[in-house]
Amino acid sequence: CELLVLRGVTNETDAKKFFRPQLSDLYDPFLLNDMDKAVNRLNKAMGSKEKILIYGDYDVDGTTAVALVYKFLQNFYSGLDCYIPDRYDEGYGISIKGIDYAEENGFSLIIALDCGIKAIEKVEYAKSKGIDFIICDHHVPDKELPGAVAVLDPKRDDSTYPYQHLSGCGVGFKFMQAFAISNNLSIKEYLFPLLDLMAVSIASDIVPITDENRILAFHGLKQLNSNPSNGLKAIIDLCGLKNKDITTSDIVFKIGPRINASGRVQSGKEAVDLLISKD
Repeated sequence: CELLVLRGVTNETDAKKFFRPQLSDLYDPFLLNDMDKAVNRLNKAMGSKEKILIYGDYDVDGTTAVALVYKFLQNFYSGLDCYIPDRYDEGYGISIKGIDYAEENGFSLIIALDCGIKAIEKVEYAKSKGIDFIICDHHVPDKELPGAVAVLDPKRDDSTYPYQHLSGCGVGFKFMQAFAISNNLSIKEYLFPLLDLMAVSIASDIVPITDENRILAFHGLKQLNSNPSNGLKAIIDLCGLKNKDITTSDIVFKIGPRINASGRVQSGKEAVDLLISKD
């Protein structure tokens, strides 16, 4: 009881939630500011067969976020591609090179994950080329937000979301959850199987494992242990974790660093290719 109280758990209901996290207790994704705008723009893009570029940072949170959104949308749409900036050539976040790539290849919508909250000039540059942005980030914004179609970030000053510590992948997850709700798609069938990526993101990005993150991490670890995606399974085998009970520490010290290494040694895109691999 003392340990629970130290963690802010002070009644029976909260204790039950702490020990038995339920996916049914996930918050309504439409509580995130701009979520309706983000979903409407994505629906419009898919309805009019626009090409969509899923853009993310080269670390574990960014690459798992890109993989999760790509794998989810791939069930319903084919006009998708992924883009991870080069750490040494382009640096962190949205790059001019990335926007030029989108223009040259006919993309009219970019979904930015785990980055973009401060990319005010880059978003304007994209606009001048007829490219819209939906930003899904979890970093603290400046006073001015980018002029994107939608800015999803639980750390916005005007945030109406009940929990502010989501990972970048977590914000992407909430976006896909909202998209599924708006289109009457089965979240259990299409989104929950991707929770292994959520667990890797939450542990590796060292966000607090409390509240909604605790639910996502708990069920994500279950997925990682029982039925991981091909890419994660390959890393698990490589780490010598096969047939072992994988813990949060295993992600932080064994799985996460191997995904991170991709963006440091060569290209973060290779980590995404691995995570979305079907065989």
